[in-house]
Amino acid sequence: MHDPYDRPARKPPKIRSEDTWAEVRRGWEQGETAASLAQRYDVGLANLWRRRASEGWRRLRAGDPEPEPVEGWDSRARRAMGAFRARRDETRLLAEKLAEKLAEAMQGGPLHEVPLWHAGFVLEWRADRLAPEVAAADRDYMRKHAWTDEFWDQDGRLRPLFRLDEITLEANREAWREDEGIPPGKAEDWP
Repeated sequence: MHDPYDRPARKPPKIRSEDTWAEVRRGWEQGETAASLAQRYDVGLANLWRRRASEGWRRLRAGDPEPEPVEGWDSRARRAMGAFRARRDETRLLAEKLAEKLAEAMQGGPLHEVPLWHAGFVLEWRADRLAPEVAAADRDYMRKHAWTDEFWDQDGRLRPLFRLDEITLEANREAWREDEGIPPGKAEDWP
């Protein structure tokens, strides 16, 4: 006969390693359900919720996709190009008075610290104002970038600044697009 005071032996508590709990946390923060994680890792659902609360687990939010601008990517790129040119031209106006590195380069100092978008400006300034030896040294220095060969015509004369800017933009298109926030595959005609 069955004795009512006989109780079945209690199950030993489930003790999971910190590595297991780290995996559970990672799964939960990446969006998996608590029930599926409890079943997969054989942990108590109540324990999972308790740890979540006490350790401050937070769901990781996926990044939002790049929204299409209301005006469309071509208009966005056109506006970005206008803003870029305005910033570039403004920087150039300030360069003669304020920008230490540009001023240093403009007086014959090293070119290696001149920002990419202002290289043509500095080269033209130096060619117009400094000794021919400086212009020759500049040409030798700039040869480290294959795309700068187009800066000079067949007779070795530096092209006009507007053309230097075009060459720089064409050769560094992806850098400009990244700087201006134009994603790959959008507004492909810019610049």
